[in-house]
Amino acid sequence: MKLAVVGGGSTYTPELIDGFARLRDTLPIEELVLVDPAADRLELVSGLARRIFARQDHAGRITTTTDVDAGVADADAVLLQLRVGGQAARNQDETWPLECGCVGQETTGAGGLAKALRTVPVVLDIAERVRRTNPDAWIIDFTNPVGIVTRALLQAGHKAVGLCNVAIGFQRKFARLLEVEPGQVHLDHVGLNHLSWELGVRLGGPDGENVLPKLLAEHGDAIADDLRMPRKLVDRLGVVPSYYLRYFYAHDEVVKELGTKPSRAAEVAAMEKELLEMYGDPALDEKPELLAKRGGAFYSEAAVDLAASLLGDGGSPVQVVNTYNNGTLPFLADDAVIEVQARVGRGGATPLAVPALDPLYAGLIANVTAYEDLALEAALRGGRDRVFKALLAHPLIGQYDYAEGLTDRLIAHNREHLAWA
Repeated sequence: MKLAVVGGGSTYTPELIDGFARLRDTLPIEELVLVDPAADRLELVSGLARRIFARQDHAGRITTTTDVDAGVADADAVLLQLRVGGQAARNQDETWPLECGCVGQETTGAGGLAKALRTVPVVLDIAERVRRTNPDAWIIDFTNPVGIVTRALLQAGHKAVGLCNVAIGFQRKFARLLEVEPGQVHLDHVGLNHLSWELGVRLGGPDGENVLPKLLAEHGDAIADDLRMPRKLVDRLGVVPSYYLRYFYAHDEVVKELGTKPSRAAEVAAMEKELLEMYGDPALDEKPELLAKRGGAFYSEAAVDLAASLLGDGGSPVQVVNTYNNGTLPFLADDAVIEVQARVGRGGATPLAVPALDPLYAGLIANVTAYEDLALEAALRGGRDRVFKALLAHPLIGQYDYAEGLTDRLIAHNREHLAWA
């Protein structure tokens, strides 16, 4: 089995390598290709990757290349974890929206749209290269904004599934609180990427006992603290919202908070510098503890599970993924991309049935999906007016003067990445 990781020079990659090494019986990789245009980062990351494989007696071969075509040739699956513009572009996404009184964040709001506009054309170009070299390869997208990027891939006819680590993070957290193995915990996870709710927490399987009320009663304070939301709100909802919902439920509070501290991008850039120095140490042969603060916790385990299911019979039959709606949420079009539990196998992902949703959740999902429709149109076709309409449709913006100011700033800060600007 051959896997390629596009964006293999990312500081995330040792997390992925650690999972590949530990879970080699689930996903038996013979060759892993790290693809990245930054040759210097590739050298540091691949050196640590090979030492991790050696320490854990993994027989697989790790190779590197800056050439996408060469890297994805004959790959059974291609993982996308790239960041167009790097942390510098992310830092802009997280700062200029604040000038208009809006949340500055890299995956939602105006910053999320900027990332989508930069990313979708690049990802589609890579996917076409994959299709030319191996049309049967699966594309697993971890590149944000995952929902929009996955929809772009699916609409273009690619074999693609989107992946996020939010659900597996909740699964692991709930398993610790319940003192059970993670595999015993199944989530009634419903929504869009970075806009989701855990409506139930079931033991033993998708049809098992719902222990969410017990979790909230016994551990509500800890859960609310992790979400940085009031306990009384979580109790009132009776569900566990993704921590990304804080941008919607406490927008003004978050804007004030973000204006008083360095951007997350600045923090991550400092971490990345330190991590790359660590990766260059020939004595280091395991992922460093600092990597846990970088983000992406449990990404490797989710990626292994998904790849194993798509390529064979090694993964879990039910996983939380991003895929076509196809009637699952009746208030959305079939070609909307949703994030729910799905049966995953060689043929792809098929969402499980979802009970009728409370309008509190369905309304926001429908609103953000409408924004994503417009965002993808802007990413594919360009144009100031399309950017403006997408911003105006976003529930975190929604006022024409905000949308006008944000449109000007978005284009000014991203001109080098927008072919039409």
